Amino acid sequence: MQKRGFWFGLLLAIVAIASWFGDVAPADALSPQRQLVAEAWRIVNRAYVDENFNGQNWWRLREQYLRRRMDTMEAAYDTVDEMLGLLDEPFTRLLRPDAYRNLRVTTSGELTGVGLQIAFDPETKQLRTIAPIAGSPAEAAGIEPGDYILNIDGVPTDRLSLDEAATRMRGAIGTHVVLRVQRSLDRSIEDIDITRAAISIDAVVANLLTTDLAPELKLGYIRLSQFNATATESVAESIADLEDRGANAYVLDLRSNPGGLLTAGIEIARLWLNDSTIVYTVNRQSILESYEAVHNALTDAPLVVLVNRGTASASEILAGALQDNGRALLVGDRTFGKGLIQSLFDLTGDAGLAVTVAKYETPNHRDINKQGIEPDYLVTDKPDTIADLGTDRDPFVRRAIELLAQT
Repeated sequence: MQKRGFWFGLLLAIVAIASWFGDVAPADALSPQRQLVAEAWRIVNRAYVDENFNGQNWWRLREQYLRRRMDTMEAAYDTVDEMLGLLDEPFTRLLRPDAYRNLRVTTSGELTGVGLQIAFDPETKQLRTIAPIAGSPAEAAGIEPGDYILNIDGVPTDRLSLDEAATRMRGAIGTHVVLRVQRSLDRSIEDIDITRAAISIDAVVANLLTTDLAPELKLGYIRLSQFNATATESVAESIADLEDRGANAYVLDLRSNPGGLLTAGIEIARLWLNDSTIVYTVNRQSILESYEAVHNALTDAPLVVLVNRGTASASEILAGALQDNGRALLVGDRTFGKGLIQSLFDLTGDAGLAVTVAKYETPNHRDINKQGIEPDYLVTDKPDTIADLGTDRDPFVRRAIELLAQT
C-alpha cells in the first residue's frame, strides 16, 4: 500500500506540474498566433535590459496571454502590444510587417514621407520629434527638435503606437498630411500642412571652407544627418578627400542627427580616435562590455563637434566618445538624452521586435539617458536661413572657427 500510495502521489505531482506548465507546448503545436506571442515573450525574457521586467511576473504573463483567444494575426499583434506595454518603456515594441519593412528601408537609406524622426517622451507620454531629416519636407516646414505632435490628419497621437504614427506620416510622393504641432519653446499650437516627398538619406555632406574670420584655416566641414548603412564609408571618403585638399581643422556637424545604427556610430568614432575606448554597454547583469578604437584614425587635425537637442542615440555615443577622450570640443546645446540600445529580432509572419537590450555609458562612465551631454560651449542661436547652415554665417560654425583658430 505504501508503494502504491507513493506512485499515486507522484502521479498527482506530475499532473499538477503539467497543469501549471500546460501552455508550454512545443513550438510546432502552437497556432501561428500563439507562436508569435510565445516568440515575443521568449525574446524579451532572454534579452530585455531590466531583469525585473518593470515589476511584472513575466512567467505568469506568458501563461495569461497564451490562454487568450486569438483567431487572427491582428489579435496576436494586439496581444503582444499589450504585453510589452506593461514594461512601460517605449523603445521595446512590436513592429508589424509593414512597419518592420519600412524600418529596414530607412536604415538602408531610402524613404518617402515627411522625413521626421519621432519618439514618445517617457515622462509626458506624448509623441515628440527627435529631429527632421536634413533636406526633408518636415525641415522645410519648420518643425524643430523637441516639438510635440498632437495629432496626424486629425487622429490624436495618444491613440497611436510609435509605428502607427510613423506609418501615418509616410505616404505617396505629392500627397499631403497635416500635423498639429505644439512648439517645445513657447507651447504655441499650429497645424502644419506638409507635402510628402522622396527622402534622400544621403547621410553625409562635406565641404572645404575658407573664411575671413580665420584665413589660416582650411576647414573640413562634415555634416552627418543619420547613422545608416552607408554612413561610415561616406564619412571616411569625405575625410580622405578633405585631407587631400589640405584641410587643417574639422567641424563634424551632428545637429538634429537622431542616431541609427550603433555599429555605424562606433565605426565612425574609429575614424577620429586612436587607442581609445569609444563606449561601454551595460546589460541586465550589469556586465560591462567596451568598444575600442585602435591606431587607425584618418586624421589628427583639431576637431569641433556641433550638437543640439536633436542629437540623439548613436550621435551621443560618438559625441561623448570624442569629448571624453579629449579629441574634440562640443559646441551647441544639450543633446537629447537617449542612452538605451535596441536590437531587432525577426518574428513569425514577417513582423519584428525591437528590444532594449542594454544601456550605454561614455568612456568616463557617464549615463546620459534622459540627461543628454552638456557641450563645452553653449550656442543656441540658429542660422538665419537654411542657406547659412554650415557656413561662417552659421552661429555654431562661427563659434567653432573661433575655437579652432586658437589651437
